[in-house]
Amino acid sequence: MLSRVAERIYWLARYLERAENTARLVSTYHFLLLDLPKGAQVGWRALPVITGGQAQFAERYARADERNTLRFLLADAANPGSLANSVAWARENFRTSREELPGEAWERINELHLFVTEGVASALARGGRFEFLSGVIRRCQQLTGLLHGVMSRGNAYDFIELGRHLERADMTSRVIDIGTQGHPLSDLPRDEAVQLDVHVWTSILKALTAYQMYRKDLRIAVNDTDVAAYLLHDGNFPRSVRHCLNEIEASLGNLPLHGDMLRRVRSASHLLAQIKPAELDAAGLHQGLDGLQIGICAIHEGIRETWFRG
Repeated sequence: MLSRVAERIYWLARYLERAENTARLVSTYHFLLLDLPKGAQVGWRALPVITGGQAQFAERYARADERNTLRFLLADAANPGSLANSVAWARENFRTSREELPGEAWERINELHLFVTEGVASALARGGRFEFLSGVIRRCQQLTGLLHGVMSRGNAYDFIELGRHLERADMTSRVIDIGTQGHPLSDLPRDEAVQLDVHVWTSILKALTAYQMYRKDLRIAVNDTDVAAYLLHDGNFPRSVRHCLNEIEASLGNLPLHGDMLRRVRSASHLLAQIKPAELDAAGLHQGLDGLQIGICAIHEGIRETWFRG
């Protein structure tokens, strides 16, 4: 496979996963804010931070209010990570790699692109937001399932798996970081502060569609320590960081010249193993997640240097 084709397929998977994750994040955060107690001053400012776009957001918008934040995350053509841009770039990378990919998936990604192009403005107002975001998530899942179900397990599929799971690992670590952001609990009565903390971590689970599996697998109430540990370390849950790193390592084993890459993945796995939520406060967990995200970025750089620029 030509390196430029491999790169386009890898980014197709990353952009598709990013679009779904952005829709999940915005939808869950929307309902989190609606259900907060009156004394909790939690606003939209956290979302550009979570997605890594806070510097770009600050350059373009004077206020971190609901409409500006949603425009930046969903529709802003100048934000490379916006949902609309992610879908557009996924489609473009698919278009230029069609010889390696199933034709049915080309039809689905065109449907997704048309849906986003025509409907993204409706998500800026509360009335049409849930329907639009749910439609994006559903169409992304259909496309991901189609690729999984019909593609031959060759190198093209390996690069799709690398892109999907690397993007997913990064977003999972960022969503967990919501819980470390220091929500202003001190102004609330103790019972309300505890309720808010549970609500935040429940929303974190829901953002990753992990709530039911958490309750089934652990059979305990929602709390910060166990939720963070589950989303980081449970190898059986497909959106946990551990599961994603395992899948990345398996896909790398099918590709040539993977020796340095396996070392990078195992280095990230070591960083992950050092994050023990039961032994860390919020600041320590945040610091550990920062280190893990650096390790995930190192895997991406290794993929780029080994197969796309080598």
